[in-house]
Amino acid sequence: MTSGIDAFQVDLRGLVELLSRHLYSSPRVYLRELLQNGVDAITARRALDADAPSRVLLRPLDDGGLEVHDTGVGLTADEARDLLATIGRSSKRDAGPADPADPLAGALGTGFGGGREEFLGQFGIGLLSAFMVADEIDLVSRSARDPEAPPVRWRGYADGRYELTELDPEDPSAPGEPGSVVRLRPLRDAEHWLEPDTVAALAADFGGLLPVDVSVEVRLDDGGTVRRRLSGGELPWRATHADDAERARALAAYCERTLGFTPLAHIDLDLPVAGLTGVAFVLPAAVAPTTATHHRVSLKRMLLGTGVESLLPEWAFFVRCVVDASALRPTASREGLFEDDVLFATREALGEQVRAWALETLAEPSPLARSFLSTHHLAVRALAVQDDAMLDLAARVLPFETTVGTRTLADLAEPADGGAPARVLWTTSVEEYRRVAAVAAAQGLPVLNAGYVYDADLLARVARRRPGWRLSPVAPGDLEAVLGEVEPLRELEVTDALAALGDDLADQDCDVQLRVFSPSEVPAMLLTDRDGEHARQTREAAAPVGDATDVWGSVLAGLAGPARARRLVLNDANPTVRALLAADDAPVRAAGARSLYVTALLASGRPLAGAEASLLDHALRTLLERALPDARTTKPRTTEPRTTEPRTTEPRTTEPRTTEPRTTEPRTTEPRTTEPRTTDTEDDAR
Repeated sequence: MTSGIDAFQVDLRGLVELLSRHLYSSPRVYLRELLQNGVDAITARRALDADAPSRVLLRPLDDGGLEVHDTGVGLTADEARDLLATIGRSSKRDAGPADPADPLAGALGTGFGGGREEFLGQFGIGLLSAFMVADEIDLVSRSARDPEAPPVRWRGYADGRYELTELDPEDPSAPGEPGSVVRLRPLRDAEHWLEPDTVAALAADFGGLLPVDVSVEVRLDDGGTVRRRLSGGELPWRATHADDAERARALAAYCERTLGFTPLAHIDLDLPVAGLTGVAFVLPAAVAPTTATHHRVSLKRMLLGTGVESLLPEWAFFVRCVVDASALRPTASREGLFEDDVLFATREALGEQVRAWALETLAEPSPLARSFLSTHHLAVRALAVQDDAMLDLAARVLPFETTVGTRTLADLAEPADGGAPARVLWTTSVEEYRRVAAVAAAQGLPVLNAGYVYDADLLARVARRRPGWRLSPVAPGDLEAVLGEVEPLRELEVTDALAALGDDLADQDCDVQLRVFSPSEVPAMLLTDRDGEHARQTREAAAPVGDATDVWGSVLAGLAGPARARRLVLNDANPTVRALLAADDAPVRAAGARSLYVTALLASGRPLAGAEASLLDHALRTLLERALPDARTTKPRTTEPRTTEPRTTEPRTTEPRTTEPRTTEPRTTEPRTTEPRTTDTEDDAR
């Protein structure tokens, strides 16, 4: 047996299929890769000659093809053989400084030997993206590094073959000056990617911010051609304007063109350590916290993507950014950012800049502050949950729904008259708030609705940070403390009735109490006891082991206790409640208690569960049967008429047949009405 080391074989067609289906999101990226290679080649040439021209020209061909000309550093035959024919070869990944003895050189993935910071491409696979729209790539190049070297033609095919030829220096197909020309012929069904309008739109989108001259050749109706520049100029957020108002209008117009909305405001972003500048635009409408945030990111002024995520912290979902950076790393597809320590630090630093703007904006009353708070209060809440400075500010500016109207926490906890802070309770769910709001409002008890996202966590943090504000979640005892007590004689009078009602609702894990409170139109209020709810869950957990003899079953059963999870507080000021307590009929009393229980559940606004709906149906049926005694006796008969009605109606259907002559008799017995008819008949007969 012999052994040895050999190299892997690569199926280029299969690799192209892999790139087009799994690496790149769309064939449109082919033009970005061609622009990237051209710009990198220009950068390499300008390292040799600072005065070298910097142009990339896109020329649509009459046969549907495309030419891409660049004034870059070009290639020699050896460079083309070494780099263009080796997939993944890209010395642009070298993070070190450029070697003066090995000047940056090449195009389309060539080896520049320079620092990564200066170049766009790093992976050596950009050339393959062209095979998504063409089955042949023709490149002709003249080297600036070795002016005496002949121009070369490299022609690659999608099946993995390539040809490399040195050309005559006077060959008309070779560029007259250093640089490269790439020619593509479209694949069948890919012609639209090389159409002039598509090429111009893609080039403007990907290369609109590039510092080099990116132009497209446009053919006129008379057969002539002109060049339309697609790039150049200063970054929009770095352009000079007469004043801040003019700059704000210009940035708003840029946002409308680029992102498709008119911003509420803009936030300047500047992070020199990452070579990042840009602007964050505040959305004009509220979005859900779970909405994916997509930002427009360019690397070294070449567009990376319009849907880049993870650029900002999760709480900053109310802005969309347009940024340009030089130190961030792209993924292999160059459509996203690589998650590393640099991106993590950048995300935190940008979040701090957005946070600083929010704090500064909300610190002083202004139309922008009011508009921002009303639109993006969820974002303020999300930040306040994790940031103490925003928490302190949110406690003073965020509005909450309360039983005494819309108020801030500071309004509730710090009386304007300078008196002692009032106790402020909050509910942890919207349903709980709705159950107690009417009664609490009538008693003047401030209860805050913290059933919405972030609110309960935010209030818990404020309560810990400001213990003097006396904030706490509502408990049954808090409400009961402000309800009126029943007179002792009245309490003795209804003791047995209340005990019976408690037994009737025991299967609902609900206790019954009697109080007096306003408004009298509210017959009952349902309170949830958190300790009782915990005991109920413990009992359910202990149920499977309740009959066991092991130690843990006994412990769980002992912890469960007798407490019930819910408490139905009846209002003795309500006539319905008084009538219920006075009822002697046990079934009626039980049905009434269940009806009040379900009614109190409905007051929370949530739909009834199946068991609760069944409970209400049974209670109402009992009340109807007691109120209408015949209902119980006629109930069985409701099915009998369906079987007997046909028997009783059969004679009725036959009677008209026997009585039809009787209906004609009145015609003969009424001379005044029948004589004209008989006369007419006789006349007709004659």
